[in-house]
Amino acid sequence: MTIVTATDEVTAGDWREAVRKAASALVDAGAAGDGYPDACVRVVEENGPYIVLTKGLALVHARPEEGGLAVGVGVTRLAAPVEFGHPDNDPVDLLLAFCTPDPDAHVGTLSGLARALSGGLADRLRAASGRDDLTRTLKEALPDD
Repeated sequence: MTIVTATDEVTAGDWREAVRKAASALVDAGAAGDGYPDACVRVVEENGPYIVLTKGLALVHARPEEGGLAVGVGVTRLAAPVEFGHPDNDPVDLLLAFCTPDPDAHVGTLSGLARALSGGLADRLRAASGRDDLTRTLKEALPDD
């Protein structure tokens, strides 16, 4: 069972705060441990802004052993976009955060999100009217488990 969360009109002063807030929604939902938001920030600090997959969208995550307690996926829509330093896809207004308890679930969740994104998920999330609609849209896009 995937835990799904959504936050809307989130304010963030920079990409680190945006990543922490997106990952913190997974902590609040019980899908990730307390250290997960900082682990997600470290991923970008160590590897660069590769998580900015397409125009305006970042896929926030860390390794399962860094705090994934369950399969969780969350969407965070920012009140104002932030820069990650990506040469093509900045600024980011939409963050999809996910966590998993093990590597197999990590790969499965990632591939499910990739399919949903190639099917227009980001546009549907941007068009959603508020948090409940964001949650519903994300749930509909994820494969049943």
